[in-house]
Amino acid sequence: MLRSSLALAAVLTLAIALPARAGTLKCPADSVKVGNACIDLYETSVWQISPSNTSLIKQVQKGKATLATLTAGGAVQLGCTYAPFSQTAYPANFPSDGNWTPVLGSVPPSPGVYAVSIPGVLPSSCITWFQANQACRLSGKRLLRNGDWQAAAQGTPDPGTDNGTTDCNISAAGNPVNTGSRSNCKSSWGVFDMVGNVSEWVEDWADQRANCTDWTTSAGIAGNDQTCFAGPGGAGSLSLPAPLVRGGAWGSGSSAGVFSVTVYFDPSSSNGAFGFRCAR
Repeated sequence: MLRSSLALAAVLTLAIALPARAGTLKCPADSVKVGNACIDLYETSVWQISPSNTSLIKQVQKGKATLATLTAGGAVQLGCTYAPFSQTAYPANFPSDGNWTPVLGSVPPSPGVYAVSIPGVLPSSCITWFQANQACRLSGKRLLRNGDWQAAAQGTPDPGTDNGTTDCNISAAGNPVNTGSRSNCKSSWGVFDMVGNVSEWVEDWADQRANCTDWTTSAGIAGNDQTCFAGPGGAGSLSLPAPLVRGGAWGSGSSAGVFSVTVYFDPSSSNGAFGFRCAR
């Protein structure tokens, strides 16, 4: 009888404890827990990996890939082909509309393109929202939602100064810098480069903006962070949807910041100043 009672008590204890353990979020090494999401520590670099290299792909999807394992595995970084990026163009089977086709024989089907969060490389840009969305998904992640981005950016200097070495990269005379290289450009959560370097596509869409203002002028929040929202409005007017772009890029100066948001470029747009970041 005593043995049965002890066994029943153990089962009840386990049943009570399981929900708490099941709700515990553990983030891989390439990200940090912010609320109930794992946010990538670094702006995304996009890599082409042969689908036959399943071990490297698994490392990427588990958040364990490094620059050393990527290069050793024959991965090639994709992005802007011009200086200072000098990266490889996105392959033909990964077009700007995101409607990728699988590499022949890939199991599961894949275009061989993956999004990675690592330090020490220029972020990948010249990418549309559609491509960024798919690159995150292929890596077992998703684009940050606007709320994720806003939370993860807190505590990042806004924008502060740019001394060219440790501060957020917002200089008009500068270029993009390697991910994680600006040690002072770090949020309270530990996320790098949320302000400056490259602006970041997020998942949410809104009406394409008609005008811009700034938070200091409109709401009294210090920093002059730019905000560009909302279509023309009015009866019978039309406005194209556009994804939100957050943070500002190098060259944004005081317009960059943790409240900087622009809804101007349609999701098929791409340029060197637009990158992205993934979450789990």
